[in-house]
Amino acid sequence: MNGLGFECVDFQPSNRARLLRVFIDRPEGITVDDCAAVSRQLTRVFAVEGVEYDRLEVSSPGLDRPLRKASDFRRFAGQRVEVRMRERDAAGRRRYAGLLLKCDEQAATIEVDGQNVSLALADMERAKLVPDL
Repeated sequence: MNGLGFECVDFQPSNRARLLRVFIDRPEGITVDDCAAVSRQLTRVFAVEGVEYDRLEVSSPGLDRPLRKASDFRRFAGQRVEVRMRERDAAGRRRYAGLLLKCDEQAATIEVDGQNVSLALADMERAKLVPDL
């Protein structure tokens, strides 16, 4: 998909891999035509590679887009995020919600309740954008 100019945000096989869900993104956003183009390309690739499935769904990651890589966090600096850590901190906290300030290769800095908190990317279980509705 990189050759088509899209980033694969997530790939979810489900129902014993009979349903394949692919979430794509790019800085300008995703259109229905983009999803159709990626679907056509993946259908051809899967046929050549012998990947068996019944249904393929290609879509955008949505408003609550998952954040996985340092580049994801840098791209969405200034937006609200929710983070769940693998382990609790010394105060017993595992979940954080706040404003994403910045990110380097090791950690993201989030403003939580008026304080800046640095969270190691490697220790994150899950992170996602919080839609501003």
